[in-house]
Amino acid sequence: MLRYLLFLTALLISLAAPPAIGGEIVIDAVGDIMLAGSGSPTFRKLGYFYPFAAVASELRSADIAVGNLEAPLARGGTEFIDKKFRFKVAPAAAPALKQAGFSVLTLANNHMMDFGPEALRETLHHLDEAEILHTGAGETLSAGRKPAIMEIRGKKVAFLAYSITLPEEFYATATRPGTVPGYPAYYVQDIARAKSAADYVVVSFHWGSELAVYPNQHQVNTAHRAVEAGADVVIGHHPHVLQGIERYQGKLILYSLGNFAFGTTSRISDRSIIARITLREGGDGLELIPVNVLNGEVRFQPRILRGARGMEVVDRLQRLSERFGTRLRTESGRYFLDVDERVAKK
Repeated sequence: MLRYLLFLTALLISLAAPPAIGGEIVIDAVGDIMLAGSGSPTFRKLGYFYPFAAVASELRSADIAVGNLEAPLARGGTEFIDKKFRFKVAPAAAPALKQAGFSVLTLANNHMMDFGPEALRETLHHLDEAEILHTGAGETLSAGRKPAIMEIRGKKVAFLAYSITLPEEFYATATRPGTVPGYPAYYVQDIARAKSAADYVVVSFHWGSELAVYPNQHQVNTAHRAVEAGADVVIGHHPHVLQGIERYQGKLILYSLGNFAFGTTSRISDRSIIARITLREGGDGLELIPVNVLNGEVRFQPRILRGARGMEVVDRLQRLSERFGTRLRTESGRYFLDVDERVAKK
């Protein structure tokens, strides 16, 4: 038994990300995290770490793991009944998210205010208690616009998050708690300010149409404007399915990472990726780690896909990305975004 455990440990270590070298910073970015809905009985029975048990070693191997938390972590709150789906997650999920490896969570989405300001305040408290940084929602608009900043090996990475989804009643104001709306006047200014305080800026947008496999023109325009303002990486959420990848002016844009750990029985939201982003001078890198999120198969526990099944996900992403001139490649069973030759030559 001991020999088997030693072998298993060595195998897991070999599959984890190689350590960052020099001034590189490795970020694992994932899609929507919503630990309620149809998965609630499973999460209550098996615990809130259960959804991450099969991928935690990957997330922990990065310098930073970031995801979109798409439901408040709260016991109380007043339910917003003027929308079809409302979600709330037990506060016990906060330490489980920390245990899974998450260091930053974005809160700007169309479910964070499902149970009003009180539930948002609880969420902020529980994340603070778990020592998980957050951005994109707050007691006021200015609080929500404040970036989450992490320092890794002497380099600072700033995270910002915005929602371009309804209802507008969820948007924060100078006097009202809520999420940060993705208005250009806000994100352009915030990105420039964050760029002056950090070496890298990662921006998350909750945008687009649910189940749409291609980004709409507003998403493309917004992503490009964010890069022009100084964003190094743009990450999209909300469609619940994968959308394409673009390199614009040398910077990464992931239009939608799809669902990750999400309490739904949808058969359409079936595949996702862990986007392993390497921030470095001279051009950022991207490795794609395919993930099975079809809960009819994985029972609310995302699992990494390798071999032919992993290649199917990469082939899908290649098709979705062709309109952007993106090229994905395979190397020793791993999947990467090709180097931008224009950046590499600088």
